[in-house]
Amino acid sequence: MLEQELIIPNLFRKEGVDQFKGADNDTISVKVEGVLPFHDYAFRNDRSQPIQFDEYSERKIAVTFGGNSYSAVKLTDEQNDFDITDWSKLLRPQVRAVGRGLQRRAVKTLTGQNYNVTIGNVQQNLRGALIEARRVLNRFHAPEESRYLLVGSEFESALLTDEKLNLAQNVGDSIAESALRTATLGERFGFRIVVDQTIPADTAYAFASSAFIFLSGAPSVPQSVPYGATTSFEGIALRWIRDYDSLYLQDRSVVNTYNGFRSVTDVLVGWDDVAEKEIISSQEHFVRGIKLQLDGKSDYPAAASELAKITGISDAKVWTPAGIKPETDPANA
Repeated sequence: MLEQELIIPNLFRKEGVDQFKGADNDTISVKVEGVLPFHDYAFRNDRSQPIQFDEYSERKIAVTFGGNSYSAVKLTDEQNDFDITDWSKLLRPQVRAVGRGLQRRAVKTLTGQNYNVTIGNVQQNLRGALIEARRVLNRFHAPEESRYLLVGSEFESALLTDEKLNLAQNVGDSIAESALRTATLGERFGFRIVVDQTIPADTAYAFASSAFIFLSGAPSVPQSVPYGATTSFEGIALRWIRDYDSLYLQDRSVVNTYNGFRSVTDVLVGWDDVAEKEIISSQEHFVRGIKLQLDGKSDYPAAASELAKITGISDAKVWTPAGIKPETDPANA
């Protein structure tokens, strides 16, 4: 039930906690693939120099359990006998409440991220802006699989009324099985377009699923409770416990899950035209996601920055509704 209720957390890379139990300080480490440069060895050389060896290591992203989202309900004998004939009727709204808590934490992670690229004034040329978002993520070497465009309500309206994108015909075509399917508008330019009512209405976020990590873990069931269960599905874990308070003649039902969220940064690989060799960034950069706004100007990395030198994406030329132009161009104001 919880998996079906979620939108934004379902767009993130999901990790369960079972394999990490026993970690110190409520923190686990999620592995991220390492990066290696390539080298050339001259054909038919005199073998006076050995080949060059590099050391490979996977980076570890630390994710901390920063939340314990729950729903707790008391049910009197009278309610149990006359009002609630099936516990599932109570369990579903409890699960929905936990889902909203996870959604809010995911929104905070998504909207609080510092994005290296913001594409502005996209309402003047939505199709061009989506193509630019694809170009930027490609230049950032963001994973091509599982890319999403998460849009606010006003952004959704602009997309649906744009005849060039022809998204309106997709709405309502499929039978909704989950909140995520209901919120999906269609696919364009490699993005699965999803609408959400809890992010800023005039904003969209283009990102790969691996840009953010959603960590979920079910607390253990106390031995003292008469009924308790934990379950895990699609990387989401949940606990449900029930007991009876004889002092007040009422049942108590508690549903909860531990959770944690964070973004993923990367070490980048670029090409040095002068030295004719690959270079690896000295810093980690967030490049698996960018931001789009209906209004406002575009914001790209400074031309002198390491990110710009490696990827070629810089404020020397940014996206405007009229095309790629210098940041100082009036069309970008």
